[in-house]
Amino acid sequence: MKTIFKFFLNLFPRPLLIKLSYLVRPIIALFLKGNRFTDPIDGKSFRKFLPYGYGKQRENALSPSTLSLERHRLLWLYLQDETDFFTTQKKVLHMAPEQCFLPLFRKQKNLDYTTADLYSPIADVKADICDLPFEDNTFDVVFCNHVLEHITDDTKAMQELYRVLKPGGMGIFQIPQELSRAATFEDDTITDQKERARIFGQYDHVRVYGRDYFDKLRSIGFNVEEVDYTKKIAPQMVERFCLAKGEILPVCFK
Repeated sequence: MKTIFKFFLNLFPRPLLIKLSYLVRPIIALFLKGNRFTDPIDGKSFRKFLPYGYGKQRENALSPSTLSLERHRLLWLYLQDETDFFTTQKKVLHMAPEQCFLPLFRKQKNLDYTTADLYSPIADVKADICDLPFEDNTFDVVFCNHVLEHITDDTKAMQELYRVLKPGGMGIFQIPQELSRAATFEDDTITDQKERARIFGQYDHVRVYGRDYFDKLRSIGFNVEEVDYTKKIAPQMVERFCLAKGEILPVCFK
């Protein structure tokens, strides 16, 4: 099964692969049904998760049911256990909405839920993150996950996220991050897709964020909590939920 999955990863571009995955996921989920690992988003259990990643594959990364990755499951657990996101009335902006969250968030009666993206056909609003079409202080919660590494002017994007967030509101802005790297690395002269993939980790990334990412958010005006939420989860559950131990959630407040 792993060999077949890797073959298809290499055969198709990732956007097309994701579309195909949603078509075949009921079959994959049935094939992998078991009790070793559990996706906390839908509570379904499997004998293994699927490998995922550019270049070197991460084992047990992709949930067969929701197609969530480690970062999605970590965020879900944090929202569920540490916030009132699922119980209190909130106006929410979700930039580049993830498919594993989109239908579930839409169903939440307590959420006034808006999605936005410049290109995605599933988003409610076509919007440039560097020039958002929303009034100041509009949203109680803003999600913008694994977006900023694609944006050339990430400072402007962060300023826009800050502008549309209400005072006291919460933003979560996950990014791929190398915690071993003190300073973020970017080079606008690198435009070749193969070079970007080699240096930045993906063909459409324009930087590699280091530990200074949190301070950059603070320079915009956010109060930032660097939350290592896996430390609050029992080790056996970190393994069962297939989380990335030590991953930091950047939880931002205005």
